[in-house]
Amino acid sequence: QLETLEQEEQERLELRPHPTEKTTHIVSHEHGMTVWKTLREGEAEPQCQSFSYSRAKLRGLLLEGASLLLLRLLARRQTMPPDLVFPAINTEGDLCTSSY
Repeated sequence: QLETLEQEEQERLELRPHPTEKTTHIVSHEHGMTVWKTLREGEAEPQCQSFSYSRAKLRGLLLEGASLLLLRLLARRQTMPPDLVFPAINTEGDLCTSSY
């Protein structure tokens, strides 16, 4: 029974003349998870968004770290259950599905 408590992703693109920085911070709490996204392009003010998902929508959620563990486990067992699908949060912070 593994559970992601917190996750942070940082991405930086060095595109001249406007480098881009994107940060996504996900925190688990009593009612579900909250996602904070920050996007900064060049010298412009950062654009920030936050939104939350309820525990009911996140049942079985598989975030990036848990996905890596699952892939290692499947490789070690050399087996792949059919139709293995989990709820996930994509790079934009939106709820989606992850299929293996």
